[in-house]
Amino acid sequence: MATPSETPKVPGYIFAEKLGSGSFADVYKAYKKGQTREVVAIKCVLKSRLSKSALDNLVSEIAILKELKHEHIVEMRDFIWDDKYIYIIMEYCSGGDLSNLVKSRMRLSESVCQRFLQQLASALKYMREKNLSHLDLKPSNILLKSKSNPVLKIGDFGLAQHMPEDDTNCTIKGSPLYMAPEIVLKHHYDAKVDLWSVGVILYECLFGKAPYSSKTMNELIEKIKKEKPIDVPHGTNITLECRDLLQRCLQRDVNKRIDFEGFFSHPFVDLDHKPGPESMTKASDLLTMAVNFDECQEYSEAFRHYSEALQYLVPLLHVEGNASKRVALRRKISEYMDRTEELKKILNDESESIKNIKIPSIERQESFRSTEYRGNRDELLRLTATTPQIQTAIEIAASGELYAREGNFALAFEKYQLALGKLLDLLQNEPKGRRKDLLKNEVTRLMSQAESLKEILNGCSSQGSDTAALFVEDEKNCSLQ
Repeated sequence: MATPSETPKVPGYIFAEKLGSGSFADVYKAYKKGQTREVVAIKCVLKSRLSKSALDNLVSEIAILKELKHEHIVEMRDFIWDDKYIYIIMEYCSGGDLSNLVKSRMRLSESVCQRFLQQLASALKYMREKNLSHLDLKPSNILLKSKSNPVLKIGDFGLAQHMPEDDTNCTIKGSPLYMAPEIVLKHHYDAKVDLWSVGVILYECLFGKAPYSSKTMNELIEKIKKEKPIDVPHGTNITLECRDLLQRCLQRDVNKRIDFEGFFSHPFVDLDHKPGPESMTKASDLLTMAVNFDECQEYSEAFRHYSEALQYLVPLLHVEGNASKRVALRRKISEYMDRTEELKKILNDESESIKNIKIPSIERQESFRSTEYRGNRDELLRLTATTPQIQTAIEIAASGELYAREGNFALAFEKYQLALGKLLDLLQNEPKGRRKDLLKNEVTRLMSQAESLKEILNGCSSQGSDTAALFVEDEKNCSLQ
C-alpha cells in the first residue's frame, strides 16, 4: 500500500517495523513516547482506498472494539485520524498468529488445543453476553500475546456485528475455508456460524489442515456443496470428549449443531477450570479437605477431592510465566498426582465410583511439549551434506531436544552448550548465502531454547518462590500419606 518513504506519523508514537499489509491498511509496531515506552500495534488505514462498504466495516469495527475489554480479545487503546489516514492503536501481540503456530508445528497436541479452546470459548462467552458475533473466526485472526507463554487474543472485528443467537442474516461474510455451509449455500445464517468456525479451527489445530482444505476456490465450493459429514481422520488418537465436540460443532445442519449453551458447558471446553484469580484458592480448599479425608482413611472422598483440586492446579501451571514459580508448582502437582494414583490403586481401577473421574496430566515442560519443531532444519541438513561438522552439531542439538522433552533438563542444557559451541565457530567462517542464513536461524533458535533451559535449571535450585509459599500451610497441616 504505502511506500517506505510514506510511513505514517502519529503524534506521541515512534514507528518501528511493519507487521503486515492489506488492501486498505498497513500495521506497524510502534512505541509510545515517554518513560514507559509502551509497545503497541497501529493499524494505518488509507482513507483514499476505502470504498463505502469498507468504510462502514471500519466504523463498525471501531464501535465494537470500544466496548470490548476481555483478556482474550485484542484491546483497542485509541483511534485518531488526520487528512490521510485513520489510525487504530491496538494492544501489541508479539507471538504471531495461530495459523503460523500450527504451520510451524504441523499440529498441536490435544492438551494444548484444549487450553487454546478454553481461552477462545471464554472470549466467545463474553461476546455472546453482548449479542456479538465475530463472523470471521480463523487462525490468522487469532493472535498470541507472546511466544514464551501463549495466550490467545481474538482480533480483526471488521466483519463483526451485533446479532442475538436467534437472529438471522443474509449478507455473505467471512473466509470460505472457515465459513459455515449455510452462509455459502443458503446466504442465510445465525450466530451459530461462529461455532462452525470454532470447530474448523479445532480440527486444523489437531490435524494440521482444515476439513475442506483445497487447492482452488472451485474445489473448495464443490466440497462445501457435498452433503457429506465431516469425519475425524482415520487412526487419530483423540479423547471421546474432543471427538464429540468436533462432531457437534461441525454439523452441517444448523438445527443439529451444538448451541452456545451446550458449547460453553461441554466437558472438553471445561470453562469451570479455566485458570483465574480464584483457581489457587479453590485448589487449596480442596486439597485441605482431600488430605483430611486421606488421614481418616476415607480414600474414596480423598481421591475425589485430590482429582478436583488437580483440575484447578494443572491449568495454572500452563499460565505461570515465572520459571522458578513454575518449577515449584510442578513439583507440588507431581506429589499430589502421585498420591492420587496411589489412591486409585487402593480403590481398584475398575471401581464404578472412580473409573470415570478424570485425573489431569502434565507435560514435562511447556517449552518442549509439542512434537519436534524442525523449522528449516531439513533444508539446512541437505545444504550442509558436505560439511559433517555442522551435521554432527545439529545431531547433538537434536539429542538435547529429546532430553528436554523427557524432562532431563541438565543433560539437555549440556547438549545445547556443546552444539552451540561448535555451530558458533562454524558460523563465523560460513560464506554469505542461503546456508549461512539458515545456520544463523538455527543458532538463534537453539540459543533461545538453551536460555529457557537455564531459567528452568536456576528455578530448580531456588526453593524460595512465591508459588511454593502458597502450599506452605497445606504442607504444615496436610502431610501426604
